Amino acid sequence: MMSSLPRRAKVKVQTVVSKDEFSSFSELSSASEEDDKEDSAWEPQKKVPRSRKQPIPKECKPKRVRRVKKTTLQISDGSEGVAVKEELNNSVAIADVDLEDRKNKLDTVQTLKTAKTKRKNSAQSPSGQRTKKLKVDEEGNRASTMESGHEAAEMPSTSTMWEGACKKEENGDDFTFGQSPLKKMKTETCPQGQPVRLPANATNIKEEVEMNWDIVQVLSERTNIELWVCANIIRLFNDDNTIPFIIRYRKELINNLDADSLREVRQTLEELRAVAKKVHSTIQKIKKEGKMSECLLKALLNCKTFEELEHVSAPYKTGSKGTKAQRAKQLGLEGAARTLLENPGQLNLLSFIKPSVKGLSALQDIETGVQHILADMIAKDKDTLDFIRKLCQNRYICIQSSLAKVSSKKVNEKDVDKFLLYQNFSCNIRNIQHHQILAINRGENLKILTVKVNISDGVKNEFCRWCIQNRWRPRGFARPELMKILHSSLDDSFKRLIYPLLCREFRAKLTSDAEKESVMMFGRNLRQLLLTSPVPGRTLMGVDPGYKHGCKLAIISPTSQILHTDVVYLHCGQGFREAEKIKRLLLNFNCSTVVIGNGTACRETEAYFADLIMKNYFAPLDVVYCIVSEAGASIYSVSPEANKEMPGLDPNLRSAVSIARRVQDPLAELVKIEPKHIGVGMYQHDVSQTLLKATLDSVVEECVSFVGVDINICSEVLLRHIAGLNANRAKNIIEWREKNGPFVNREQLKKVKGLGPKSFQQCAGFIRINQDYIRTFCSQQTESAGQIQGVAVTSSAGVEVTTEKQGKKKSKTAVNVVLKPNPLDQTCIHPESYDIAMRFLSFIRGTLYEIGKPEMEQKINSFLEKEGIEKIAESLQTTVHTLQVIIDGLSQPESFDFRTDFDKPDFKRSIVCLEDLQVGTVLTGKVENATLFGIFVDIGVGRSGLIPIRNVTEAKLSKTKKRRSLGLGPGERVEVQVLNIDIPRSRITLDLIRVL
Repeated sequence: MMSSLPRRAKVKVQTVVSKDEFSSFSELSSASEEDDKEDSAWEPQKKVPRSRKQPIPKECKPKRVRRVKKTTLQISDGSEGVAVKEELNNSVAIADVDLEDRKNKLDTVQTLKTAKTKRKNSAQSPSGQRTKKLKVDEEGNRASTMESGHEAAEMPSTSTMWEGACKKEENGDDFTFGQSPLKKMKTETCPQGQPVRLPANATNIKEEVEMNWDIVQVLSERTNIELWVCANIIRLFNDDNTIPFIIRYRKELINNLDADSLREVRQTLEELRAVAKKVHSTIQKIKKEGKMSECLLKALLNCKTFEELEHVSAPYKTGSKGTKAQRAKQLGLEGAARTLLENPGQLNLLSFIKPSVKGLSALQDIETGVQHILADMIAKDKDTLDFIRKLCQNRYICIQSSLAKVSSKKVNEKDVDKFLLYQNFSCNIRNIQHHQILAINRGENLKILTVKVNISDGVKNEFCRWCIQNRWRPRGFARPELMKILHSSLDDSFKRLIYPLLCREFRAKLTSDAEKESVMMFGRNLRQLLLTSPVPGRTLMGVDPGYKHGCKLAIISPTSQILHTDVVYLHCGQGFREAEKIKRLLLNFNCSTVVIGNGTACRETEAYFADLIMKNYFAPLDVVYCIVSEAGASIYSVSPEANKEMPGLDPNLRSAVSIARRVQDPLAELVKIEPKHIGVGMYQHDVSQTLLKATLDSVVEECVSFVGVDINICSEVLLRHIAGLNANRAKNIIEWREKNGPFVNREQLKKVKGLGPKSFQQCAGFIRINQDYIRTFCSQQTESAGQIQGVAVTSSAGVEVTTEKQGKKKSKTAVNVVLKPNPLDQTCIHPESYDIAMRFLSFIRGTLYEIGKPEMEQKINSFLEKEGIEKIAESLQTTVHTLQVIIDGLSQPESFDFRTDFDKPDFKRSIVCLEDLQVGTVLTGKVENATLFGIFVDIGVGRSGLIPIRNVTEAKLSKTKKRRSLGLGPGERVEVQVLNIDIPRSRITLDLIRVL
């Protein structure tokens, strides 16, 4: 493995110095094939012919070889600023991206890997394992052309190396080659990479049993993202990079895409790979049955969707023996059907009559049998299906729903009323909204609605005319009785087979799109909720309202410790007596903020507290209250996590604690609850649960990572949601912390069991180490241990000598871990960029102890004004994005939390009733939930009002305020006007005036 490092480095340099693009790629591919030959132990004899090609890249420019070697050595050097370890078994130096990429692809590219070889060498390498390597090389070579071009001898981080590649492109020629531009770009114009080289080079290497489309090209078309960005994203995901890590530390490679777009790309990529996998399994099945032809293989390899695959493979499926066509074939009528099309003059149906055989006893039976066979052939013909689909695209197709005639007796009348809008509903399938599709589907599942897709008779008539005149026209003169059979076959095929197929396809597509949009909306809402601004430094009283079983109270300290729990009965005629108890508790614990859950009896409890506050009952305390969603609190209170965290506490009281903590630190509390139970979605139980879980888990990971955690005080539950970590790794970190004391610096993470170089790379930037806490710990350790053991004193300032893990994993202790606290560990700067950060500090004449202080910000601003960020990045040999992260990390104060820019809970002292509202009243409220049809706003009357989506325009959204997403989301404060009040149905329609 080590011997191949310099050789692969030479290959990279070759692509830089070569003038002719095509010849450069040829040499690159031949050299990479030679690498594969040398690596493949099962075919060593093939090294001999390949080795003749080796001198070609060597002779081209030998001077470069030494420079790349120097680069590799520079990176793999165990310097303090670089968080990369050379481990042959599971990681390599970050500089050698080609090598790392090849290794990871062998493990991660799971699809598109049946027996495939290069066209030129198909006879030489038939084995399946060989073809897997070819696929990896093809993708590696494609992507490597985008990164070639860096000439610097020292590269402190991965970002540095990629930026070099990107900068080369900025100064290069226009590579458009007359290709048509993409329809619509989500990102800016391409400042980096070489987007068009991908399709140009893809034609150079093609395997026989490979998809006939380029995954990068198709991904770009489907997501409207540039080719070079798609290629980078594929490589990053293949290399097991997480979305938060990519978004923050590899921004230049994805051209500033946001997390939602990145998730969409990943989902599309997974779909494409799943299609390719299904195609290959279908090919194997058809080959087993001996039905494979060259034409069919080509058609299968052209499939890009499951629908296309279904159309192509349908005729080759082993049909159910019960179909009408199957039964007719068993009677021997398939020959008659084919003769009717190919040579109708010679067909004599009377000759098939066999009076003793059921189904052949009369001419009528034979005609029906032939008709069923022809109908089946028509319905499974690809050209025919393509024609009818194209025809439907240009015609009016509508979806209709109506009240089911025979409703189930179990159906509730209230449920029927909910679907009032859809009891006589019709809409063009091109115009129907996503939420309407989900509503119709739910009504149909509840047996309340009947749904059908209406295709006009004009479509059917035009289809039948085309079939008779073109595709299914007999090759000779057909007698009228035979033409009648053909017409009947077309009618039967359309009505019985093609129409239901089209209906299924239309509805499946509409449902799939609606589900994806619903999941994306849920993800956006969840992000808004998780990033609600915390309310630190307050003692809070949490109230879980109730009638018969009373209201559960919990008082928590500013550090979330439980100070007191109790139960009061406010709604059983004992309200006045209980008021004394509540006042005594608030005064004893100096608590002036009450948090009320929005469940049962919330309205009455809110009125009770509002009345006492208005009477100034809690004087001298100025008490305020707020309402918070208690969705998921009851589920959490009986979970093993809650039992572990609050042992011995009644589950009802745990709910009150959870409600209070949701205001104090929403993120830390809400991550304990499964995201789907938080209840800010739309039709969440009707969508794909796999897709929903994957998206929501990804959003939670993104939020927790971007906020960051202090590793010495955070909970295990919060830690497991950090990028690169999971439940086991989080548990191991907590165990290590309990056994060895606090983490002094990020480097110590490498000693935790199960935390390899990749996991460290992904999580390190999101883990914070509070320097005040560490200084206190280090001074205590030095004083206490200095008297007993001299070694401990040196270890606190120098190098730790570990004994517990040296025998288990030598790789963990190969590099001595420095135990000095590093002030950069409290910032968002990644350890791989520490070297650049130190050089930047020397540029501005700053020190590590000025991090987060006004003096540091002043030095940075004056230096930026003088030099300019681009020029500084160039002199530091890094990217503008990496430098910006460093600047943010150095200038942000200690314990900085970007959530403080967002809305806090809405604290109130009084209450308004639904009956007090009038049309035209202007109110302020808080967004509770956002859906595809409108925004639900809590205006403090016990019932949320709805702002229809048509009233939410871009002009009304704040321009100056920092936004978490494009639309409104949970937690945002808005000013609204009442448009309509429907008291019997408790519905309030609002208009958005502005976002506060």
